[in-house]
Order: sequence, then structure tokens, then C-alpha cells
Amino acid sequence: MAMLDIERDYDAIVVGSGITGGWAAKELCERGLRTLVLEAGRDIDPQRDYTEHVPPWDMRFRGLGNRRAIEARQPVQRRSVSFDELSHVFWTDDVDNPYSTPADKPFDWFRARQVGGKSIVWGRQVYRWSDLDFEANLRDGVGVDWPIRYADIAPWYDHVERFIGVSGEALALSHLPDSVFQPPMEMNVVEAAVRDRLRAKFHSARRMTIGRVAVLTQPIGERAPCHYCGPCQRGCVTRSYFSSVSSTLPAARATGRLTLRPHSIAHTVVYDANSGRASGVRVIDARTRIEHEFRARVVFLCASALESVRILLNSRSASFPGGLGNGSGTLGLGIMDHIKWGGASGVIPGWEDRQTIGNRPNGILVPRFRNLDRGSRQSGFIRGYQFQGGAGRVGWEGRTRDPGIGAEFKERLTRLGPWVMSLAGFGETLARDENRARLDDTLRDAWGIPTLHIDVAWSANELAIHRDMTESAAEMLEAVGARDIVRRTRPSVPGNTNHEMGGARMGRDRKSSVLNGWNQAHEVPNLFVTDGACMTSSACQNPSLTYMALTARAVSHAVDSLRRREL
Repeated sequence: MAMLDIERDYDAIVVGSGITGGWAAKELCERGLRTLVLEAGRDIDPQRDYTEHVPPWDMRFRGLGNRRAIEARQPVQRRSVSFDELSHVFWTDDVDNPYSTPADKPFDWFRARQVGGKSIVWGRQVYRWSDLDFEANLRDGVGVDWPIRYADIAPWYDHVERFIGVSGEALALSHLPDSVFQPPMEMNVVEAAVRDRLRAKFHSARRMTIGRVAVLTQPIGERAPCHYCGPCQRGCVTRSYFSSVSSTLPAARATGRLTLRPHSIAHTVVYDANSGRASGVRVIDARTRIEHEFRARVVFLCASALESVRILLNSRSASFPGGLGNGSGTLGLGIMDHIKWGGASGVIPGWEDRQTIGNRPNGILVPRFRNLDRGSRQSGFIRGYQFQGGAGRVGWEGRTRDPGIGAEFKERLTRLGPWVMSLAGFGETLARDENRARLDDTLRDAWGIPTLHIDVAWSANELAIHRDMTESAAEMLEAVGARDIVRRTRPSVPGNTNHEMGGARMGRDRKSSVLNGWNQAHEVPNLFVTDGACMTSSACQNPSLTYMALTARAVSHAVDSLRRREL
């Protein structure tokens, strides 16, 4: 690091420009605050950087990637389902950005450092939580109670959904509230048949619907409906799926109050002991290695769950020797991710005269059906899971190892195989303080910043959920007439679902949590954390919609507090 350069003041600083950082920037700027967004990675120009329309034959490695280079520089990132030959540029370099785990507890920490963060490569599935989720810890005696309930966040779900655009089907389920929907995407013929057969077998106990997804089926402003090109993880020049690059950052920029600074690696939130407030953020310029300090009246950490925890742990002072806002000693505790890879697939006979056209960026959903009430209560585990998946015909990709050569072999590969229906489970992980992150004693990143040691493992409850996922998926496939059913029995590695949560949890009591019900640090009132770090439990739904709603809600509270001169 070079000398410290103290920069101009702002009304607000946002660390991170991804899903929550973009929302914080939009809401702060639209409410009148001069806002600085600090992004660790490069700027993104969709016309230059997005490659979703590049066909495999125009790729140097025909879509397989430079495996030698990837193994050398991105051995962790390559395990993401969104990683491929072209999208690999949106994932971090593991050599420059190391972390550690116990030898017997692997954890996949996926990171995306550029303007837009992981909003460029996310899966776009968006589901509301309900009081089944917000009351779960209190009901089960696990972790700490959420300081909010569904009624507190419901208007903010509405606010977010109207802006981002969510396509889906209304089901009127109390445990999975409906969103503000655009028209749903269509199921293919086999998915529709499976849905109807499940309804006939299980009635309302197990429903199947199209996924709820932040991809447009109707235009919003200059954003066009999706044209089903397929590889969304490489970007979207039509802005059809929600990302901060396509939506929230342009809205913030339109106010004239946004300053976006890429290549700015935040490592410390500066604390002023005299005022008891955060005074700003220190960053290292990724290219020059000069250290800069930016000052503001309010700070929003939106760097992603574990990165925000890391920044807080590195923000040590005489007032907070264990990390900023860590008087409770809970900073870094309660790390969660959804357990996945439980499920099954099977061949659905028939419809061999039908095939799909295009690449729908969405699958199906079977909402949670375990532990909803007395009738669905399970003795082997608490909480539950949902299924995502879909049906498609086996293509040439599944037969590349078949014997053959020449024209006849190529012609044979053009013939589609049978329809296969897949159900893939996503299960809730309990918030346990044994699952934790702390600063590694010696390991540093390429800029000399202490990095994390992540110690996370599945509990018996998650493993029981995983087993039940597999058996119930096979049961449903058998009920709809599938044959050659294949069960998935190996659990995912923690972190691999890319839904990491916790570490700076919300709670009612400052003795057992870092944040209050407004995502506001109990001990540093002008510091807000609104990314996945704030989560008190994990539910089984994809969490990004809840992050966005919490962020918009927190900004409203912060700005109102500033106007009342409380911050």
C-alpha cells in the first residue's frame, strides 16, 4: 500500500455494486443523497463485455474453456454452474483472492468483482418469504428471532418487483406469497403433463408451477422481453433480465447524484470514537495500490455476505478490537448456504414428435410441502425444501462418448433422445454459530488485506433434508409414470449453491446480533448492512429478492433518520 489519500465527502457511501449495492445506490440517489459507490472490480460495458450471442464455433475452445489456465487461476470459481469459457471473466481470480478452510470442511466461495457483481451471472429466481420463514427460528428454538415479520417487508417486495419485473404464476399459497407478476413463461408439453399428473396424484399437497424469475415477458421502459437466447450468465444486451448494470445503476445515474468508482477494494469502515459513528471507508486502488479514504454521513455495506463480514472484521479499533459493531461477539457466526443436489430424474415416455424451441431462461418450481402444518410435519428434520428443474429431450451433449466417426456418426447425434424430467432440491440450512468465518491468521490477498478462514459443515438436519429430497423426488417421478429413475444422493459442498448468508445477522437484542430490524448496526447507527450477511435464517427460497427488499426498506429508514438529524 502507498500513502493515504483522503478524498471529498459524500452524503452516502455504498460498498459493492451488485444486487444490493445497485438498489442502495438507486434508492439513496432518488431520495436526494450524493452517493459514492465503491466497486472492487472493473467497469462493465454491455456492448463490449457481454457475449451471450457468441456461438460455440466462434469460441477458441469451442465452449470447453482453457482448462489449463482455469485450473491454475480459478480452481474454485470454475465449480459454479454459471462458469463457462466466456463467463469466466465475470468470476474472480482465486490466486489473487485466496481464503482458507479446515482440511475436512471444504467451502466454495464464489465471487464476482466487477460493476454489477454477481447480478450479471445470477440464476434470477425470485421468491418471497412468509411468516413461516420469519418465525421459524422462534418457533423451533434455533438461533435468534428475526426482528421483522412479513408485514414489515411486504410493501418493499411490491416496490422491488414492480421495478425489476418478475414473471410467474399466482398460486395463493400462504407460505409462498405471490409477487407482482408479469405473465408467466410457458411450460413445455412434458412439464405441463407432469404438472397435471402430480395434481391428480397429490392434489393440492404438492404443486408444480413455472419458476418465478426476474426476466421480462413484457417490456419495462427500454428493457425488452426475453428472446430465449439461453446463456444468461454471459450477460444480456437487451436488458431482459434484471441486473444492476441494466436497471438500478442507470436509474441512480439518471439523478445526477451518483459517483461510481471501480477498482476500489474496500478493506475498512472507519470509525470515529468521538461521535460513535462511521466516518467513511478506506479502499486500495486495485491498479495503483494507493490507499484512499472517502467520507460520508451514512455507509451501506453491500459487498456480498462474506465480503462484508470480512470488511467488518478488518475494521478493528480500540473501541471494537474484534471488528466493527461486534460488541456481541457474533460477527462472523451463523454462516449458511442452501444444501442442494438432492433429487432425481427420469425418462418420461412419449411426445417424441415434440421438441423445445429456443432456450427458456427458467425452469419449474415445486414449492415447499414439508413441515408446513401438522399434516405435513416430519419426524426426522425441521424446516423444508423446494424443487426446481424441468423437462427436456436428451441431445448430442449427452452422447459425445458414444462410439462412431464420420458423417453417419454426426447424423446420429442430430437425433433427439427421450424426454427426461429432473427435480433438483434446495434445502434450508439452520443458523448455527458453529458455522463461522474469521480472519485467517496469516493469509493475505494480492493487495495485502487479511482474508477469511471459513469453517462450515452440514448438520444432521441438512443431511436428513437432503435424503428426503431424493426420496420424495423419486416418489413424484414414479407417480407421473417416469422410468429409469436416477436418484441424486451426494450432497453439495457448502457454498456451492452460491446462496451464502449470515455472519452479521439481524436480531432484536444487541447482545446476540449485529444488526437491528432496519439492517442498522446496533452500535454504529449510521452503518447499514443489507446484503446476505444480514440474514438470520436461510428459508429454502432463493434469497436475492429478500435482499433487495431489505435494502430498499433500510435506505428509506436511513434517509428519514438523516432528515430527522438522528444519524
